[in-house]
Amino acid sequence: MKRVVVTGGTRGIGRAVADRMAMEGWEVVVLARHPEPSPHRFAACDVADAAAVKRVFHDLDRVDALVNCAGIAGANTLDGDDALWHAIIGSNLHGTYHCCKEAAPLLPDGSGRIVNIASVLGLRGVPDQTAYCAAKHGVVGFTRALALALAPRGITVNALCPGWVDTEMAEQRYAELGITAQQAAAGVPTGRIAHPAEIADAVIWLLRPEARGITGHALPIDGGGLALP
Repeated sequence: MKRVVVTGGTRGIGRAVADRMAMEGWEVVVLARHPEPSPHRFAACDVADAAAVKRVFHDLDRVDALVNCAGIAGANTLDGDDALWHAIIGSNLHGTYHCCKEAAPLLPDGSGRIVNIASVLGLRGVPDQTAYCAAKHGVVGFTRALALALAPRGITVNALCPGWVDTEMAEQRYAELGITAQQAAAGVPTGRIAHPAEIADAVIWLLRPEARGITGHALPIDGGGLALP
């Protein structure tokens, strides 16, 4: 049975990925700061803590795939809270780096897979999201560089860049903007907000042998938002 490590796998996109991977017959190891009711193997870990990540992966003899979903968000500007900036960068960007660093030596040559959950904000900017945009742009750049570094081993590294997804993080953003989910959906060309399972399906596709030629890409899943002028 193949083993996948899913960070942030207790809620939102991460939970959908973990559940979908289990349905596909994978052994799922979930990393998160706090446990939630789940049928999956759980390891308490703040991915921003390099030592904690190292301990978790040290206890794993092998990893066939890594899916980095852990992350936090929040509105901030240059006159905002520096602590929030560092927390967002730490979880989203440093956490992705720490987990890839520890997983890479365990991934099998020829079939290993890494999928990083970035964001459409890793491909464009939003005025009050300086930290989140910086972190997710960093994830996209890191994905492209790591894909080239691991290509000689036959390991693929890709990023998914979701737009609006029906998660608690999205609800937090609706509150910041003072809008409803329906208003958010109205701004999407397809007129709808994605379900976490749709992101999980894209992850599954990238982990399959048929996707072995796809690496170094950042795939938007945003209902056509990035196509707008």
